[in-house]
Amino acid sequence: MLSLHTNGATLAAQNSIGRTNSSLSKSMTRLGTGFRVNSAMDDAAGLQIATRLRAQTSGMQTAMRNTQNSISMIQTADGALDETTSILIRMKDLATQAADGSATDTDRSAMQSEYDALTDELTNIVSNTSFGGTTLLSSRSDSKFQVAINFQIGSAKTEVMTQDLSTQLTTMHTDLLATNSGHVFSADGTVGTGTGTAITTAAAANDAITLLDTGIQSVSSVRSSLGAAANRLDHVYQNLSNMVTNTKNASGRIMDVDFAEESASMMSNQMLLQAGTAMLKQSNSQSSLVLSLLQ
Repeated sequence: MLSLHTNGATLAAQNSIGRTNSSLSKSMTRLGTGFRVNSAMDDAAGLQIATRLRAQTSGMQTAMRNTQNSISMIQTADGALDETTSILIRMKDLATQAADGSATDTDRSAMQSEYDALTDELTNIVSNTSFGGTTLLSSRSDSKFQVAINFQIGSAKTEVMTQDLSTQLTTMHTDLLATNSGHVFSADGTVGTGTGTAITTAAAANDAITLLDTGIQSVSSVRSSLGAAANRLDHVYQNLSNMVTNTKNASGRIMDVDFAEESASMMSNQMLLQAGTAMLKQSNSQSSLVLSLLQ
């Protein structure tokens, strides 16, 4: 039907151009941003899932940094206890030497002086080893390992690793204190004072050997627990790394645009837009046919 008021072909062409232009705009936006989903209108369900995955990924990455910081703290404590063990072994050597009948009182007095100096260094190490400004091994109430520590090892509230060394640490302090009677050893930061009597006689030196063995065992017990915790944290880090990788891949499959597919779609829409524009021009010329009938 020829009509001056209604041109069906023009209306159809206009609708087609509008839809094509909308699709072309969407394709260009996706190619420009690199994302398939740029607003909730693009994929409401996908956006919700991807947002949840992104929040989980961010939390796990933070937990990975937590594990690295925790491992560093544990390694700091372990390094201090390694030196403590070396000192105790030297003290045991002195006690063994002093217990021998060939040693004189003068010899034992010289050995006791070194023994006292080593006790002072034990005090310094145990009292002042710190991480981030907080002591790790002292008996002070604010010491890091004096209470149970909760390591946040995941993005969820329940993903917590608890490490409690308070009992072992207290035992270590007690055993170290017993290694040099008469000389002040304090794990709370007090500087060593006085002259010890641990190896001033052969009998006392013989007893000190047993006390030092006990002290070495106590220190080793703490180190063993620290090592186990560090190993677990290392495995936690590796697992989190795998989870982050896979979760990012899952989010990417939802959010990222397929450039090959979207480029093909854009080219198709551009051709359709050109064709639709040409047909709109042709359909508008149909109205002139009405005038030819009136001539």
